[in-house]
Amino acid sequence: MTELTEVSNNKIFGGWQKVYSHESSVLGCKMNFGIFLPPQAEEDNVPVIYFLSGLTCTEANFIQKAGAQKYASEWGVALVAPDTSPRGLNIPGEDDSWDFGTGAGFYVDAIKEPWKKNYKMYSYVTKELPAVINEKFPILPDRQSIMGHSMGGHGALICAFKNPGMYKSVSAFAPISNPIKCPWGKKAFSGYLGETEDNASWKDWDATELAKKYNGPPLDILIDQGKEDSFLKQSQLLPENLLNAAKDVGLPLVLRFQEGYDHTYYFIATFIEDHIKHHMKYLKN
Repeated sequence: MTELTEVSNNKIFGGWQKVYSHESSVLGCKMNFGIFLPPQAEEDNVPVIYFLSGLTCTEANFIQKAGAQKYASEWGVALVAPDTSPRGLNIPGEDDSWDFGTGAGFYVDAIKEPWKKNYKMYSYVTKELPAVINEKFPILPDRQSIMGHSMGGHGALICAFKNPGMYKSVSAFAPISNPIKCPWGKKAFSGYLGETEDNASWKDWDATELAKKYNGPPLDILIDQGKEDSFLKQSQLLPENLLNAAKDVGLPLVLRFQEGYDHTYYFIATFIEDHIKHHMKYLKN
């Protein structure tokens, strides 16, 4: 039995936004996660959407800035927002840069020293955390979806592609869509996985590469991308590569370019209702 410690508890839109901490056996450290329980959860079990955040974020960014609780309350769905990496492990180099190490776990399972013992965010968000959520909260374990932003958009997509049938739907805001081809991804993957982008194992953690070989139940994918996103212009995100890969294999993917929007939570807050509606098409039945 995993022991949870309540960190905070705030009523919002008739439900409760809570933050808990627990000792993660997968990551080897204490981890926080946010969970919004809609008012419907007081009467019955509810579906759940996981939200994976981006570089430098914690569990707090999404729950404080996205405004998602209003729509989750209306639809009767729980929202779970984990942290983005292990913390406080005193691994040499973990705090040297903002886009690698602390706050930048990239949702992969590291295989290179000194990261491989603890940096297993993929296993954490697909196995350990859902097991905790399903055990401790009034959740329907067979009705879950996943979404994310930037690095977390990459995480949401690979979790869905690598686990056919686990998630009813997937969506992303400005995801890092083809990390083996962009500076952020090359830095993270060389650090956590070793080798270079020619290494076959890198493709196992790249949404564009995984889309090419997806073989599972139908998966409806929604992606929003701000046209004024500086990281889009720096070729960090490469959403067209993912769109083309999906088209080639007949994978349903809607990529919407939003005029004037950037990479921030102002952008996410504007379109979060659309994303929750997208997921509820598949979660409510």
